[in-house]
Amino acid sequence: MNFNLLLISLKGLYINILRTNHVVLCLFLLLFSSGLHAQKIVEIDDTVPQHIFSYSEIESLEDPKGLLSIQDILKPEISKQFRPNKIYTPKIFNLNSYHWFRIRINQKKESKENWILEFFDQTIDDITLFAPIGNQAYKAYKFGDQYAFNKREFQHKNFTFNIDRQAHGDGVYYIRVYSSQSASIIVVLRTIKKFVEYAVDEYLFFGIFYGMIIVFSLYNLLMFIAIRQKQYLYYVLYNISIGFYEMCIDGISFQYLWPDNPFWNQYSYGIALFLSSIFGLLFTINFLYIRSRAPQLYKVFIGVMILRVVFFAACLIDTNLFTYKLIEIIPLIVALSSGIYIYIKGHKPARFFVIGYSFLFIGFIIKILILINVSWLPYGPVTHYSLSFCFVMEMVLVSFAIGDSVRHLRKKKDKAQKRMIHQLRINETLKDTLNEELALLVEERTSEVVEKASIIGQQNEKLTAVNDLLKQQAEEISRMNVLLKKDNQELHVNIEKVTHARVMSQDVDFTEFSTIYPDRETCFKFLSKLKWETGYCCRKCANTNYLAGQLPYSRRCTKCRYEESVICYTIFQNSRIPINKAFYMLFLVYSTKGKISSHKLSELLDIRQSTCWAYASKMKMILDERKKELKNAGEKGWSKMVLECTPILKQL
Repeated sequence: MNFNLLLISLKGLYINILRTNHVVLCLFLLLFSSGLHAQKIVEIDDTVPQHIFSYSEIESLEDPKGLLSIQDILKPEISKQFRPNKIYTPKIFNLNSYHWFRIRINQKKESKENWILEFFDQTIDDITLFAPIGNQAYKAYKFGDQYAFNKREFQHKNFTFNIDRQAHGDGVYYIRVYSSQSASIIVVLRTIKKFVEYAVDEYLFFGIFYGMIIVFSLYNLLMFIAIRQKQYLYYVLYNISIGFYEMCIDGISFQYLWPDNPFWNQYSYGIALFLSSIFGLLFTINFLYIRSRAPQLYKVFIGVMILRVVFFAACLIDTNLFTYKLIEIIPLIVALSSGIYIYIKGHKPARFFVIGYSFLFIGFIIKILILINVSWLPYGPVTHYSLSFCFVMEMVLVSFAIGDSVRHLRKKKDKAQKRMIHQLRINETLKDTLNEELALLVEERTSEVVEKASIIGQQNEKLTAVNDLLKQQAEEISRMNVLLKKDNQELHVNIEKVTHARVMSQDVDFTEFSTIYPDRETCFKFLSKLKWETGYCCRKCANTNYLAGQLPYSRRCTKCRYEESVICYTIFQNSRIPINKAFYMLFLVYSTKGKISSHKLSELLDIRQSTCWAYASKMKMILDERKKELKNAGEKGWSKMVLECTPILKQL
């Protein structure tokens, strides 16, 4: 019996041992399996002032309908659904879902620093941070660009949370995120000291960056005011649009421009991108002369701008479409490829344009690589601000391209002036040759007169008897001398008349017309003689005494000090084309009796056809009104159209 009891006891002991080993084995397997998927805890270390959460340090859970609360998340069956992050930083692409993220922080008692959590993506609409305040108890804190800026604990562009220094040990933080556009969950653990240092350096960088945009914009604005070329204005608007976009992405615009109106955060960056694309394409068209150098490319530009406008209109209806920022690479590729094409065709100023836009293209590529989480890309401030740096390089190089274009135009102007001077020298030589020939003719005629006078003298001695006849011959000789003197004077001015007659012919070109009216000085002199041919009379006080005005050939009244310019109250008043070209246009309209077309005028004067049409139309109206007056006016009849006598001229 004792033996049976011993066997029973041994059997029970064996069973207990087996059960105990089974439990230990299960616990071991459970701990081992949980260790395989355990989330990495970030420990606070005062010697390491900042830490960026990455990879398995962040776990995520998607909440498609946004129905989960913090109480639901803490339930074991839902908590175990969190998955460790497999990329450097989590990305949100599904804009219709809420996303939960979990991080673990171990705060030691010996830590003497104040620590904060900082969220970098300023475009996130709503961030709810659940911070532990006790055993399974959490307190919610709200962040995001849908809340007024002044509600933030730190008046800084990034979303920040001050960690409680009294909370020691392991703490689990839950982050609930909703964003209307793709976003990156960049969470940084920093000391207050490191945060202040970083913020000062960052705002210094922003000051330099936006200061450069303002300086370059003002410079090109002054160039536009001085030269009146649209490319400078488009470039100013392009720079301002890019700067505005950077302010929206960095959160600077929300902080300083509309801190109490979060509504604009949903539209501002999309509007800035749209404006930068449109003004960038307009600048490229004007700077590279796409319309004249590559007409087919010009059609492509127009098509891209139309499609961009249509897409922008769709974005205003559905703001979720603003998240497709990659569409901006299409205008960039069109502009860059056009610059390469124009440079290959021989337009040298395009080289800096190509280099500058290449930097911008590289910046876009880096942003795309960050978006698709390329593993070999070094993540950090350099890659985060890569597009801003590339934009600065593009801004500097494109400014060089604009300066190079101005130098190129100046060289062309100098060459044209040299050719004009050379032609004037040829004309001067021709005039001297004609004067010499006329002098020879005068000398020959004078010698003939002398011979005739001597013959008359001999006949006078022989024909004393016929005194009356000699008197008649003497009178005849006197008349001939008068005629010869007149001929001599006519010969001196013959070259001027020949030239003038040639210029006043209907088939004369602008170069020959310029021999009489070569520049503004000559034209103003002619207008002065024509305008005040009968004398000066002040239009304000009827005074007839005047002094020279500040402008060439203008006259200032000595009594009321009213100054009247030479083109005032003429057909050329408020004209924006060169005065000698306006003269020539008026001459052509008159000489052809208004039959010349605006296309022909545009070809002869190298002026846009629309401008020629506007000026020629008004000249033809004046020609019709003064038809009777100009009927027998002759070659100088065109000058009778100059002075104002009808209200139509005020429209010119």
